[in-house]
Amino acid sequence: MTKTNIEKLNFECETGNYHTFCPISCVAWLYQKIEDSFFLVIGTKTCGYFLQNALGVMIFAEPRYAMAELEESDISAQLNDYKELKRLCLQIKKDRNPSVIVWIGTCTTEIIKMDLEGMAPRLESEIQIPIVVARANGLDYAFTQGEDTVLSAMAHRCPGKSLKKEDIEKTKKSNNVFVKNFFKLTQKTLNFNAESSFEKNKNDNFVYKNHPNLVLFGSLPTTIATQLTFELKKQGIKVNGWLPSQRYSDLPFLGENVYVCGVNPFLSRTATTLMRRRKCKLIGAPFPIGPDGTRAWIEKICFVFNISPSGLEEREKKIWDSLKDYLFLVQGKSVFFMGDNLLEISLARFLIRCGMIVYEIGIPYMDKRFQAAELALLEKTCIFMNAPIPRIVEKPDNYNQIQRIRELKPDLAITGMAHANPLEARGINTKWSVEFTFAQIHGFANARDILELVTRPLRRNKNLQELGWTELVKSKV
Repeated sequence: MTKTNIEKLNFECETGNYHTFCPISCVAWLYQKIEDSFFLVIGTKTCGYFLQNALGVMIFAEPRYAMAELEESDISAQLNDYKELKRLCLQIKKDRNPSVIVWIGTCTTEIIKMDLEGMAPRLESEIQIPIVVARANGLDYAFTQGEDTVLSAMAHRCPGKSLKKEDIEKTKKSNNVFVKNFFKLTQKTLNFNAESSFEKNKNDNFVYKNHPNLVLFGSLPTTIATQLTFELKKQGIKVNGWLPSQRYSDLPFLGENVYVCGVNPFLSRTATTLMRRRKCKLIGAPFPIGPDGTRAWIEKICFVFNISPSGLEEREKKIWDSLKDYLFLVQGKSVFFMGDNLLEISLARFLIRCGMIVYEIGIPYMDKRFQAAELALLEKTCIFMNAPIPRIVEKPDNYNQIQRIRELKPDLAITGMAHANPLEARGINTKWSVEFTFAQIHGFANARDILELVTRPLRRNKNLQELGWTELVKSKV
């Protein structure tokens, strides 16, 4: 990974607990992204209640996920886990017939040591559907790292080197439908990637420049992925695939000559898998959040491919000009990040560029190698804006943070839902950090959505002050 001088930043670690949403919630956006998938969450009734209550408000159609609930007898090892999971997967195959089933392991499966990785290959060969095992327990992972474990597991399933002649002959004679389908997928992907990256688009007379294969990783809505792909296309860069893809059968080709670049700061495990296991080359870039981050992300990819970027400065300036009405509201305001979704560094960097003062960046987990370019851009932004460099606290202790918030009195605290109401009652404006996870915040066009979320509590309380309601509320607290 890129080595960057980040000594000027102040890092602390308070070794507090993960005060975050449960990472099994990643199924909410992953099942929508991978359209031919089915997610089976293996846990207790508590996990089921969480999914039902936390995600039910965001889902208006029948979802492609289910709970495999463990009872007391299961936890006591009195029942056969394999038989029960086989029954459930056969039912899923009959009802939905997905291209892939993803098992999501929870805290309970970790505690009782369920051998999901051992059972999956055997069951996979029996039911003839790929089964991907991902651990997303709240003991080891923060909120958004659930996606990281799923993509890391799915990276192993991406097509790679071509098969030997003897393997091809064995595959043709095999009666295993799954083996044949995987062979067809591998050959299809190899043929697709064998085409030269120097090609012409008949519709817009556009020419791609000659460069190695590029795969982007991170789950984004299709519209946002299309926007980022188009931004790179304007620089002559062709995106050869996304991980995850919309369909499991379209997983990208991975190998030694493939370059990969992430779009989210919480995908360090996936980045490590792509480098160590699949031998890909990682492009360490800031993340495309905000116009400044998006420009730096594109420029870094262009730099690696020895391509001179064009029009990015004008593109960024145009976006900043369109944000003036929001910038007027946030300039000079202070913000405090309590830490929840691992997007804190990128969001803080963007808000500092908007003219805000960031007192503290709490973050549940920090991989300085994967976020090196983002940290360097954060420091550069603070210098450019003549703003104080915020302290960065990994695994913050919430009790200590509350004391610091009471002393600093920030204009806004971005926090998990558990602390929002108590802070509001004490006169601190808050914004749920989880909203940034589900909002569309990537790319040039979506910077406005970030500021819409940030300024909403500020605008609301300003209106209340004009009505004289805030003083009434404070007098009763």
